[in-house]
Amino acid sequence: MGVKKTLRRSGRTLEHGPFEVIETVHGCRAGCYFPSGAPVVRRAASLAERIPPGAAVGYDVIVRIGRLRFLEYRQREEIRELLRLQHGITLSSGEVSTLTVRFLCYLEALHAARVADLQAVLAADGGWPLHIDATGENGRGTLLIAYTGWRGWVLGAWKIPTERADAILPRLRLVVARFGPPCAILRDLGRAMIEAGESLVQKMGVAIPILACHLHFARDVGKDLLGESHDQLRVLFRHADVRKKLRVLARDLGRRLGTRIDEARDALQLWQADNEDRHLLPQGDAGLATVRALAQWVLDFAADGSDEGFPFDVPYLDLYQRCRKAGRAADAFLRTPPADNDVRKAIARLRLAVRPVESEVPFEHTARRLKIRARIFTELRDALRLGVKPSRRSDRQPGGALESEKIAQLRDVQAAIADLEISLRERRPTRGPAQDTRAAIDIVLAHLDSHGNTLFGHAIDLPGGMRLVDRTNNELEGFNHALKHGERRRSGRKVLTQDFEKLPAAAALAKNLMHPDYVEVLCGSLDRLPTAFAQLDAADRSRSVVVLSGSPDALVENDDIEAASLPTPDRRLVRTENMERRIRAAADSRPPRLARATAV
Repeated sequence: MGVKKTLRRSGRTLEHGPFEVIETVHGCRAGCYFPSGAPVVRRAASLAERIPPGAAVGYDVIVRIGRLRFLEYRQREEIRELLRLQHGITLSSGEVSTLTVRFLCYLEALHAARVADLQAVLAADGGWPLHIDATGENGRGTLLIAYTGWRGWVLGAWKIPTERADAILPRLRLVVARFGPPCAILRDLGRAMIEAGESLVQKMGVAIPILACHLHFARDVGKDLLGESHDQLRVLFRHADVRKKLRVLARDLGRRLGTRIDEARDALQLWQADNEDRHLLPQGDAGLATVRALAQWVLDFAADGSDEGFPFDVPYLDLYQRCRKAGRAADAFLRTPPADNDVRKAIARLRLAVRPVESEVPFEHTARRLKIRARIFTELRDALRLGVKPSRRSDRQPGGALESEKIAQLRDVQAAIADLEISLRERRPTRGPAQDTRAAIDIVLAHLDSHGNTLFGHAIDLPGGMRLVDRTNNELEGFNHALKHGERRRSGRKVLTQDFEKLPAAAALAKNLMHPDYVEVLCGSLDRLPTAFAQLDAADRSRSVVVLSGSPDALVENDDIEAASLPTPDRRLVRTENMERRIRAAADSRPPRLARATAV
């Protein structure tokens, strides 16, 4: 190696801030070249360990920006201000965006470089369950995640055109090729996930259980069981304007009370504390406040639910029941009408607002049907012993104190489901007027017949003892929810359609940095992450690993088949003026006249 050139260059690192140095570059006297075609040169080691090839911003700055963006969900201007105040480093908004993408490229490459070490950790656990799920926003930006439940690591994340088996299967095969066969697969009940999971197991040639998420199973049964009747009840309430009339009543009474509303609320509390069963409304402002509170109580029907969403909550059935109770209460108050004319008119107005709910057809008939089906669904949910909250981190550790309890609970669930199936078959009316009950039971039995073989098998016999795969995909669902919540907090937008479409898939991989066990395998500690990035570039300093080919997606065997959706590249072509012009010209054209056949 001989001196090739001496140059002056600038740099910016967290360690030194902005700086300028004079660097002596050595080159090979024999004229050797790197595999990339660049001549073999040796740069100053002190700079090579801190700044990527061809760049002026250090590895530690890249790591700092990546952590702020993908772990703390800071905006670009926040990141710029923090770097300026804490380290004296000034970057433009465009540079921050470029460096966030560069961070993910380095992280993705480092994850691929540590595959053997990560696989050794998973093998030392005795195995690992593969959780798979895809998420998106308004049908765009579909993100597929492969996740290991016991460790809580993201093993791979990819953007796919849409949730289809031919797009999912190659990614799952890549995960298996890297980390070995899982001991179980947990997925939802989507057709694409079912087909991809079965194809993966068939291609592996290893008999492993394919498990259905119990929560998704219950949700699918509930939607099929309750969806039609619940929708009918919602439409009935909308046509009768019950909620609108109650809101108008509460607003009118509030305006009438005006500045006296605080005193009226105090009087309402005194009336609530009265234990005498005289069913009398107070006079004056206290009576108006009482009627207003009764209307508000009906409108607060969501409080009867458990905030778990449909079908675990049936909000319009709760609204129906509150309307019926409010109507009966109003009748009791009107049996001894208030002496105050305004109060009497107010309670009569409330009674009139909820009166349509009391009609047998269609309200009572629809609600009765929904109640019967809701009871059957409650039986299924009780048999499954479902809790919608994710399991605690301690439950996932090997040899946890709750492992034996969870295995015993799973056996109880399996026995309860078997008993419920027997009970439903015995209770199923074969003929007679109970057609709806028969149809409801058939829905539950059909789901049990279709998915019953994937509901159990979570107990995995490992060399270190029996371990249990989670019964639900709540852990991964919670991961996706947290990812979207962070993006909403960063952008301030409720709808993340464009944000999620532009979000790189490796953003999910960045969440692994919150797991100390993963970080220890990856680089030892987060403080050593810049050094690990620098080691990726050490083999060939002619260019950064960021510009090299061979990203994880390049290892997927088949190319994606474009879906019928409208991704951004297609949207830019479809919505052009030239596209409109060509279609309009073709549509306005007329076929040429047919030439007359001439006699020969």
